[in-house]
Amino acid sequence: MIRVVLGHRGTLVRGALAAVLARESDLEVVAELDSSDDVLPSVTRRPHVVLLDPQLPGKIGIESLCLKLTGRGVLVLIDHEAIAATSLALVKQAPRIGLIATDATTDQLVQAIRDVAKGLPVVDVRLAVAALKAGDNPLTDRECEVLRQVTTGATAQEIARTLSLSTGTVRNYLSRILTKTGARSRIEAIRKAQDAGWI
Repeated sequence: MIRVVLGHRGTLVRGALAAVLARESDLEVVAELDSSDDVLPSVTRRPHVVLLDPQLPGKIGIESLCLKLTGRGVLVLIDHEAIAATSLALVKQAPRIGLIATDATTDQLVQAIRDVAKGLPVVDVRLAVAALKAGDNPLTDRECEVLRQVTTGATAQEIARTLSLSTGTVRNYLSRILTKTGARSRIEAIRKAQDAGWI
């Protein structure tokens, strides 16, 4: 039996993925998580594979999380339409971690989980090429996360609540983002980051 920890920000998607995996006689979802902060503690359930959404909210970024998840398979679901610097950082960790596109079929996902559990490499070639084309990102994972929140129109206070940060810390991140992107406004920073494939 392959034990799977599933971490996804979307309740509906997470539930659907769990239902798909539960249909397989050799797969068991031992935890469903909505925060990156809960992933490392879930390792006590001895999963063979940790299936992750790269935009899983929480204090620990996906790249750091993948580096800490040693001794078990990690498979990350990445959207072709949202290739960002995080994806590039994750591609650099392949084949230690697996990468599969969100438009994969359920059969492909199940097979990828089985392959990762066996220690076999799983890397979607289109994701790898797109991530490499995105180029090096000067923004950290957390800065990307803050900037993605800005794209929703959230205020610094709302971003702080969502990411469990202080408002002052969010303002510091926003200041660094403007400096690193060479932008004069948040809107310009968003445009530059999106054009470069960083968010």
